[in-house]
Amino acid sequence: MHLFYQDQLPETNYLDLEESKHCVKVLRQQEGDEINIIDGKGTFYKAKITNANHKKCEFEILNTNKEKPSLFHRHLAIAPTKNMDKMEWLVEKATEFGIDEISFFQSFHSERKVIKIDRLEKKVISAMKQSLKAKKPILNEIISYHKLLENIKAKNKLIAYVDFDNKVHMKNELNTQQDALILIGPEGDFTPEEVDLAISKGFKKVSLGNSRLRTETAALAAVHLMNLAME
Repeated sequence: MHLFYQDQLPETNYLDLEESKHCVKVLRQQEGDEINIIDGKGTFYKAKITNANHKKCEFEILNTNKEKPSLFHRHLAIAPTKNMDKMEWLVEKATEFGIDEISFFQSFHSERKVIKIDRLEKKVISAMKQSLKAKKPILNEIISYHKLLENIKAKNKLIAYVDFDNKVHMKNELNTQQDALILIGPEGDFTPEEVDLAISKGFKKVSLGNSRLRTETAALAAVHLMNLAME
């Protein structure tokens, strides 16, 4: 099933230029054909094309269907790697798993200070359509580690830290009645001072297993665990 994206539904009755071109030029959809659209806010729309224009494909909405809501808000906060390709890959895969929010922060060992949210948004939209999801995760601009900790509202606050003496596994700390946030540090990991600061702010130190994981691997493992807790 092909999905098209229009975040202005139900007020708008046409696809944007890129989506219109894909619909009419690539997929050769014609007037009277039915298409499926998502709004990024959790609703699927079935619509009928009324004007198959490759610059502005117009439609009328036939019916709507709401995506099943999350049991709890799943929030990933990560220090982005120097290689942005890895972060783009992570954002795509996290979206496929159904993450609700992704934040980026700069800590002591961070190697990247700038990210391009607009580029990541495109990756997110593509991943939404590929995985048949209707809700787009929130992407937040990069901020300092200290500022991030001051703005956390989740009840279930976890920090993943490479500490093989720590036997508390993340999978045992997820409460489906509480919004959850997991902190994933940079490739040089958190400093002990940063871990202590998080703990002082109510975070609990958790393990992701016996292996030492790369930043993007640890983040995806954490996202998968939050996804499993929904089932």
